[in-house]
Amino acid sequence: MIDRRLFGQIDWFLIALLLFISIFGVVVIYSSAHYLPGNYFLRQIFWIVAGLLILFVTLSLDYKILMNYSFYFYAFFLIVLAGLLFFAPAISGTKGWIKLPYFQIQPSELVKIIVILLLAQLFSEYKKGFLTWGMGLLSSGIVILPILLIGLEPDLGTALSYIPLLLASLILAGMNRKTLIFLLIFSILVSLVAWNFYLKDYQKKRLMTLVSPGQDPQHSGYHILQSKIAIGSGGLLGKGFKKGSQSQLRFLPARHTDFIFSVIGEEFGFVGVIGTLILYFLFLTRLFRSVNKSRDRAGVYIVFMVAMMISFQFFINVLMIIGIFPIVGIPLPLMSYGGSSLLTNYLGVALVLNVKMRRFVNI
Repeated sequence: MIDRRLFGQIDWFLIALLLFISIFGVVVIYSSAHYLPGNYFLRQIFWIVAGLLILFVTLSLDYKILMNYSFYFYAFFLIVLAGLLFFAPAISGTKGWIKLPYFQIQPSELVKIIVILLLAQLFSEYKKGFLTWGMGLLSSGIVILPILLIGLEPDLGTALSYIPLLLASLILAGMNRKTLIFLLIFSILVSLVAWNFYLKDYQKKRLMTLVSPGQDPQHSGYHILQSKIAIGSGGLLGKGFKKGSQSQLRFLPARHTDFIFSVIGEEFGFVGVIGTLILYFLFLTRLFRSVNKSRDRAGVYIVFMVAMMISFQFFINVLMIIGIFPIVGIPLPLMSYGGSSLLTNYLGVALVLNVKMRRFVNI
């Protein structure tokens, strides 16, 4: 149970924003997928309830205890990720899921939280005012190992979502200009190698589609074109709940997952889009402001990395559905259908709340 002295330090406004965004997501999931078998909105409600239970269980444990076991969790999940490559069934061409009797779990999502805890543990005792090459390489290795395993599944979108965790930790550790230039050059070289030896033809087409989606409107450009049509047709007030032609007539792919923001634009219009952006602005601002509430180095790293993780997913998803970023399968955090993604974000917020409520204890 949570210590009564700490109970009053819980950021209930952050929890309220978390729930409000999640519940609005259920409403949009119901609208976009109510005609599909599977009752996706009921499943999402189940995951929200499970996420809340896990959130409050996490609050009952000091985050420093979780940090102390992070290496063991990390090693275990690396074995799990490696095992998926050999034993997991391919779902939509990706071997990234553990299938259970009534649901399935995507370990690569949950590993993000483990990486955050391990990096926070690594840098918690780091006293230097600048980032050394040794520490930079060690922290990079911690992040790159799961990226490589996830990339082999292959799941490019989830692999990319680990990058902000590394950048956040390096920025806080005092990354200098030379290190930044090295990382940029390294990224360019990796991109060239990936383009020539790793990326599949359909992934290359998605990148080229950014320049001219109309060149392949039936295949690689289809998602972006339909998304733009959905958002643009919504007008000021939208077509109304369950009345979006692109989503209801199934022209818009992945409408209850990656392209749920397009459904908001079509059915709730410009007003709905602005309202959603304001909700996320309040939520993300609250997360970043929580960095100042930590009284120890580990807490600062945890809060900043969680804020960067969720912000990255939000901005990439929005840029993706308006055609500025390639379609890489990154869901809209808290709104898109998906239990693993939802639980990961709830765990991340739980860590932020954990740090804030213990700010007068860990001094």
